[in-house]
Amino acid sequence: MEQAVKRTKEGNAANTQTLVMGAFFLALGMVMPFLTGQIPEIGNKLLPMHLPVLLCGFVCGWKYGLLVGFITPLLRSMVFGMPVMMPMAAGMAFELAAYGSVSGLLYEKLPKTAASVYASLAGAMLAGRLVWGIVSIPLYGIAGKGFSWQMFVAGGFLNAIPGIILQLVLIPVIVLTLRKARLMD
Repeated sequence: MEQAVKRTKEGNAANTQTLVMGAFFLALGMVMPFLTGQIPEIGNKLLPMHLPVLLCGFVCGWKYGLLVGFITPLLRSMVFGMPVMMPMAAGMAFELAAYGSVSGLLYEKLPKTAASVYASLAGAMLAGRLVWGIVSIPLYGIAGKGFSWQMFVAGGFLNAIPGIILQLVLIPVIVLTLRKARLMD
């Protein structure tokens, strides 16, 4: 009985810590776009909201990554008016949910090596962009705009090259540093 109580207390502490970390990543997702000076052209290239969501998936797991990814752009749109709700924030909600969940899921399933961190990140980045493209078709249609293959390639890849490079450089360094410091599983 004593062991069960001890395990329950340890489990509750771990759940609380994960919840707090998830809230931290949500808060980062809300404020990091201010680093781009609220200039959409720069934000669209550096993708500051993506960084905390991807990290959340690695650190907190796929469930928190999914929730934080989905909530962050919608909440930011409601609070600050950026990104615009339709079709931008709505599409980003699905995209970032895919980033957070896929990064967490792949990281959980793959061996804990540096290569697996990169593989998890690359898989999440591709999955998120694919989800964004698929979801954008009906969202842009509802908004009375068309969504083309050229918009997908430009928005998901060409215009995002600086942000993609930033993610490929920063995320693995942060994850590997946290692991080395034994601050994450």
